[in-house]
Amino acid sequence: MLKRSFIPSQLRTITKTKFAFLGLLSLALTACGEQKAQVKPPAPAVSVYSIESQPIGGYREFVARTEAFKEANLRARVEGELIERHFREGSYVEKGQLLLRIDPAAYEAALSAAKADLSSRVSGEENAKRNLKRANELINDGYISQSDYDRLTTEESQAKSAVKSAQAALERAELDLSYTTITAPFTGRIGKVNYNVGNIVGPTSNALATLTITDPIFVSFQVEESFYISYLQEHQGARNADDAAIDISLRLPNNSEYPEKGQLDFADTKIAEGMGTVELRTVFPNPNNIILPGLFVTLITEAQNKQEMALIPQAAVQENQQGKFVLVVDESNKVKQRHVVLGRRINAMWVVEKGLSIGESVIIEGLQKVRAGAEVKSISKGVDPLTGTISDIDDKSKDTSKVNEPNVNPSAKADK
Repeated sequence: MLKRSFIPSQLRTITKTKFAFLGLLSLALTACGEQKAQVKPPAPAVSVYSIESQPIGGYREFVARTEAFKEANLRARVEGELIERHFREGSYVEKGQLLLRIDPAAYEAALSAAKADLSSRVSGEENAKRNLKRANELINDGYISQSDYDRLTTEESQAKSAVKSAQAALERAELDLSYTTITAPFTGRIGKVNYNVGNIVGPTSNALATLTITDPIFVSFQVEESFYISYLQEHQGARNADDAAIDISLRLPNNSEYPEKGQLDFADTKIAEGMGTVELRTVFPNPNNIILPGLFVTLITEAQNKQEMALIPQAAVQENQQGKFVLVVDESNKVKQRHVVLGRRINAMWVVEKGLSIGESVIIEGLQKVRAGAEVKSISKGVDPLTGTISDIDDKSKDTSKVNEPNVNPSAKADK
């Protein structure tokens, strides 16, 4: 009986001890949880770009077409067989250089015939002159009738005319013979030959080849009449003034910037009917012949009278239903969403027309980690304006965060 009553008492003691231990453990865990809840999580780190300015002028882009500075279609002016070619397609030729030759045999024969005919006509003229001279000596003595005298006078006049006609035929024969040799009218680059040696060519044939000058080169574009009239009104009487001067540049079809600057060369004197546009032409140096005639390019005009405007990297720009926006970090390291009006794009940068000020900081890395109103730890970064590459700012990077840093002693923080 004693054994039976002792066992439940021990169990009751052990149970009470176990519950007490579990209670104390629960209280300890609860206290630890409360302490952890009181620790503030660190603010997310983001990279920011301090907005800088750049002189920017009035800017427009136009679709333009390149044209050869000078172009000549080489055509056959006489008919015959093409027997010689003295150039390589695509090469440069000098002014006066022999390019093509047409079989001259028929024209040489025509020239010989014209020379013989002229000689015969000259002999006939000399004979007519001698007869008229005798008639002049005999008419006064009555040895020749008036009708015979008139006939001899007419024959002498006809002989003169025949000589002139023969001379003209000779000149034409010489000219036709000269047309059998085709030379370069100017120094330039010659294109593809459309007829091979052995083909029959003539005045009705297409161009044998095309000779062009591409340095300098023309670039033509069109502007709407309203813009053109407004420009003339704004700069009336001051076409050469500083505020009327513009920089003209090109963007090539591969989206690269052409290094040479152009000049306005010609403006049409009338509005194109049905189009409402005015054709303008510019001229660009082309020393390396990178620009070929017939290219579609982008012509860019920018006023030389410029104003300081803010620029931001493309990496900072986002877009929603309200338009384009950026995330700005203010002096308190709070994130703010700011809608912006953007202008032209310059390489990897956007021109800001409205919404931002010079010196403000926009987030360029870590955008997915933050939202408006959040507190962040901002780190200044640099951006390559050409490529958009983000990099550290050597010896200038600074942490602008004012977030509380727990467990950092004052001396260590001061040293930092």
